[in-house]
Amino acid sequence: MTTPAPLRQLAASLADPARLEQFSRMRPAIGGAASAVLILLSDAADPTVVYTERARTLRHHAGQISFPGGRTETTDEGPVETATREANEEVGLDPAAIHLLGTLPTASLSVSHFDVIPVVAWWHPDRPLQAVDPREVASVRSWRVSTLADPARRLRARHPGRTMGPAWELDEFFLWGFTAFLTQTLLRLGGWERDWDHGRVVDVPARFRSASPAKGSGRSAGTAR
Repeated sequence: MTTPAPLRQLAASLADPARLEQFSRMRPAIGGAASAVLILLSDAADPTVVYTERARTLRHHAGQISFPGGRTETTDEGPVETATREANEEVGLDPAAIHLLGTLPTASLSVSHFDVIPVVAWWHPDRPLQAVDPREVASVRSWRVSTLADPARRLRARHPGRTMGPAWELDEFFLWGFTAFLTQTLLRLGGWERDWDHGRVVDVPARFRSASPAKGSGRSAGTAR
């Protein structure tokens, strides 16, 4: 399958060891539990990127914006199968509908002790995706690359006890943390990043901070975001 023209620079970057080495130095693996996430773009001229809003009842990263994905199962043959299986379970994506662009090096998510392999792929959206299990995913969201690259949407997030990192204000949602790190990497590898004001810093809104669920509510997804 021919890679859509808007995604060709991204595909070339994912095949360039020198570009990927820059990524691997930022969040080196820590020997945590193996997991994978799916960074899924559409084939449109201005591609959309798929995200999920995590359920408030989850033990880790409740209520935050994330990529579909989760812990590697013993039956998974590799990170691509992990990422697509989880995406199917979370948002109903047919694994046969995606076309692989590549993978990023393993990155650490120290807060929940995961080593994550980001899988990057594209698809031709032929139907809307939706949350399969509301105990895990509250909603499915997507934003266009042009929106993510808009300097007016970008800022740095400050969270008590953690270093500051990239963030986005997207309508009523606040994208930060590991998912924001991957989003910034995606924009850079795809050649979409624009200059933005690194001096604009805000505290992470309470709604999007990690919080423990009430006792007996929901289940732990054990996923990596």
